[in-house]
Amino acid sequence: MTEFQEVMRQQLESSMDAELKKLLSTATGAEAGVPEKDFEGFKKLFHRFLQVKGPSVEWSKIHRPPEDSIQPYEKIKARGLPDSIADSLNKLVVVKLNGGLGTSMGCKGPKSLISVRNENTFLDLTVQQIEHLNKTYNTDVPLVLMNSFNTDEDTKKILQKYTHHGVKIHTFNQSRYPRINKESLLPVAKDLGMTGENADVWYPPGHGDIYASFYNSGLLDQLIAEGKEYIFVSNIDNLGATVDLYILNHLVSQPNGKRCEFVMEVTDKTRADVKGGTLIQYDGKLRLLEIAQVPKAHVDEFKSVSKFKIFNTNNLWMSLAAIKRLQEQNALDMEIIVNPKTLDGGLNVIQLETAVGAAIHSFDNALGINVPRSRFLPVKTTSDLLLVMSNLYSLEAGSLTMSQKREFPTTPHVKLGSSFTKVQEYLTRFESIPDMLELDHLTVSGDVTFGKHVSLKGTVIIIANHGDRIDIPAGSMLENKIVSGNLRILDH
Repeated sequence: MTEFQEVMRQQLESSMDAELKKLLSTATGAEAGVPEKDFEGFKKLFHRFLQVKGPSVEWSKIHRPPEDSIQPYEKIKARGLPDSIADSLNKLVVVKLNGGLGTSMGCKGPKSLISVRNENTFLDLTVQQIEHLNKTYNTDVPLVLMNSFNTDEDTKKILQKYTHHGVKIHTFNQSRYPRINKESLLPVAKDLGMTGENADVWYPPGHGDIYASFYNSGLLDQLIAEGKEYIFVSNIDNLGATVDLYILNHLVSQPNGKRCEFVMEVTDKTRADVKGGTLIQYDGKLRLLEIAQVPKAHVDEFKSVSKFKIFNTNNLWMSLAAIKRLQEQNALDMEIIVNPKTLDGGLNVIQLETAVGAAIHSFDNALGINVPRSRFLPVKTTSDLLLVMSNLYSLEAGSLTMSQKREFPTTPHVKLGSSFTKVQEYLTRFESIPDMLELDHLTVSGDVTFGKHVSLKGTVIIIANHGDRIDIPAGSMLENKIVSGNLRILDH
């Protein structure tokens, strides 16, 4: 950094400091005290943002991880389970990342409250899984939800319905950071309000914020005092992220000096996962490499399934004591993700974020475990929703498993067009969810509806041209078919 750049950086930091103080001075009643801790975290992030220039990795220093740093799940499972697995479960806390809204699927409120199967929401299924675990092993595994200011109020209202479910539920809130003007690099907010003009000037800073906000909430210390040792963290919309007893046993059974403080579940990449973060060896440590960190000239190489064979599922197991130590030493080093946005009025802003998995290189004896694809079942779109609502999966005690009747373990590739994007509209287009046990590939585009008891097999492509409509009749069986044009079944 040149002398001039250093002077500019110091000026920006002091301007930011003054702006944040101004914002804090507008605090009223309930707001007082809360943003101060958040702003401390934001200042640290902003400081690092001003110091980092260019890609955060040197491509020539990237190496494949050593063989023993990514273990096959089969090897972990082959060790079996001790009789005392209940003791290990009593050391575990399940944490779900619950900061996201359902807007991308056309829903208001927290994404976790969308119904995904038999009227059960993501949150219902999570509670059922942990309740079943606690009943089966007579244990006390609590559920912790990391909410954001977008989801906290609605989630807390819903939590009352789980009072008698045999699961202790705790919540804490992600930080609230100010979006900054792309040009001036100063906050857009004029006060601490969250409504009106201020509705879109704040943001939750990515799930890498879990370490600071968990620590600041006091919940981390409380759980350690209760004898808890590990957390299992995952996205609430990943229906494959259930508590795995074999991974838990592997963590708990390590000798003290070799205790593994961080496990990242990875799985084999397919062509659909080319953008997913991957594990690399860098400066002698296991490290997560995200596409945003890759120099432009190497993006195609990063996407290659042959060079980078695995990707991060964001199912993570971590030592609570290690999180506390690293947080207190200010030693958690996570790459900054610069996320550009355009506000409704056309103003260009940026938000600084971090990813939870990026902290892997700060932990001791970190390990990747290559798990079956079934542990990665995210529902990001209505195409994903169709899969999990179908007879491809059976539901038991909150867990979805691939139906025994499906001959191949792979999931069909489903691509629903823009007429299906919003959940409400998607639901009106299916009188009942089709039989998909023998489906390989489904593409649907345009104004298409499905009658009851439709069966889809092999590769099915249905395309209604603009202005046309296709109604698939009740009881139809489509196998390796392309349907196009206009097919309307009229009642008579």
